Amino acid sequence: MTRIRRGYIARRRRTKMRLFTSSFRGAHSRLTRTIIQQKIRALVSAHRNRDRKKRDFRRLWITRINAVIRSSGVSYIYSRLIHNLYKGQLLLNRKILAQIAISNRNCLYMISNPIIKKGDWEESAKPF
Repeated sequence: MTRIRRGYIARRRRTKMRLFTSSFRGAHSRLTRTIIQQKIRALVSAHRNRDRKKRDFRRLWITRINAVIRSSGVSYIYSRLIHNLYKGQLLLNRKILAQIAISNRNCLYMISNPIIKKGDWEESAKPF
């Protein structure tokens, strides 16, 4: 029986997978079955961590804003600042506020001081 030469399609598919996993260590970049498993695992992790990255950045921005607000010497906290910003209809998202807090603290104080004074006055005017 004569030998039949196989086509190039399967080899091309495996080569494409090897290119995807070429930076992995050991058998994860050499053996075809292991490459398939590691590719699936890598894509699942990438999909999951895209959402996780958004969560982590939001936490970082909140932490930065809170640190700058508390270091100002005024006994003021992040949640009250955000609440008063919304009440004052000053719509700045947390990313922009964090950038202002890091790069130019005076600008953040200029934004927050009138809101702090107005918010404290309204809270003290409420009957108990």
